[in-house]
Amino acid sequence: MPKSPFLLEAQARGLIFQCTDLEALDEALLAGPITAYIGFDPTADSLHVGNALSIMMLRLLQKHGNRPIALMGGGTAKIGDPSFRDEARSLITNETIAHNISGIEQSLRQFLDFSDDRAILANNAEWLDKLSYIGLLQDVGVQFSVSRMLSFESVKQRLDREQGLTFLEFNYSILQSYDFRELNRRHGAVLQLGGSDQWGNIVAGIDLTRRTDAKQVFGLTTPLVTTSSGAKMGKSAKGATWLNAQRLPVFEYWQFWRNTEDADVGRFLKMFTDLPVEECERLSALEGSEINEAKKILATEATAICHGRAAAEEAAETARRVFEQGSMQAAALPEQEVPAALLTEGVPAFRLFQEAGLAASGGEARRLIRGGGARVNDTVVSDENHVFSASDLQDGVLKVSSGKKKHILVRPV
Repeated sequence: MPKSPFLLEAQARGLIFQCTDLEALDEALLAGPITAYIGFDPTADSLHVGNALSIMMLRLLQKHGNRPIALMGGGTAKIGDPSFRDEARSLITNETIAHNISGIEQSLRQFLDFSDDRAILANNAEWLDKLSYIGLLQDVGVQFSVSRMLSFESVKQRLDREQGLTFLEFNYSILQSYDFRELNRRHGAVLQLGGSDQWGNIVAGIDLTRRTDAKQVFGLTTPLVTTSSGAKMGKSAKGATWLNAQRLPVFEYWQFWRNTEDADVGRFLKMFTDLPVEECERLSALEGSEINEAKKILATEATAICHGRAAAEEAAETARRVFEQGSMQAAALPEQEVPAALLTEGVPAFRLFQEAGLAASGGEARRLIRGGGARVNDTVVSDENHVFSASDLQDGVLKVSSGKKKHILVRPV
């Protein structure tokens, strides 16, 4: 059982999957504040819920007086992490990388305090872009065994597929290892955090730092988070659940957490909120309709961390008006713009649900309507071919609903 406050709380919240040397890391944390880092791949201009657990680890680390580093992969993005991917990532331009890093920084500043050097934003392009190939081979390449690199599970899976693994991607682990050593030299980083899929890359960085600098550093991974039904965390029919409001409206982010399965409430409260562990356990023990109150608390607390308390409470109030009062005047309800001609000419119900983004196809929309789960302006739609027109607008919109929890305001423009 660890004794340091950070590891004690991380363990109690279910945030620890593997650690290279838990006892030695615990001693290092007890001896004084440490610096730790996580790398973020700038393949999009926002992080998503799938990244949230790693960010919460940095947040918890900072809470206990340690210094987190958020490392932007401005250099490694030019290669792409091959870990557990079916095929190579498409290469992206420097301009796109810079744009994406700016968006990711926006996400991170909601979770971490970067004032007065309490946290560091770094970009590995600062040192990787300056490397010479021969110099890298002489300094770092000699420390890597090809046979060991081939033994990494993430590499083996790619080699077993027809797509194979390019030499460009094969270098990714070497560059990520170089990052750990460089952050140790520049900022004294002694711990790399990451998801369980990064274990092989993390261990490689530890070995490199030990071999070349005779320094002891550590690795700690978080578990892969899936829902009780087996779905990957943060994925939905509409795609990733983004952290930036420009990518996903705050209300939809709140609603994502509100839709948590009953069996996951306690676990997600511990992982994705700042509520004390004891309070999380109390809320998770609620039964029947009371568990819905725990879901609302989860949604509000998780949204407050990502978007601020005021925005979270506004989303909660919007949900109360929409779901409990049936209000059409819900300013934060997500909107979908459609061509005005669509309603001028008249649109059949099944197509309306497609246009609203509540069905991926006409067949899916028809099944939704036949199952009784489709409503327009809070009235059940029973005829999949019923035509809606501009005369059905209320306050200039149509409120289109799938089930009790998914609502979109369709606005003609």
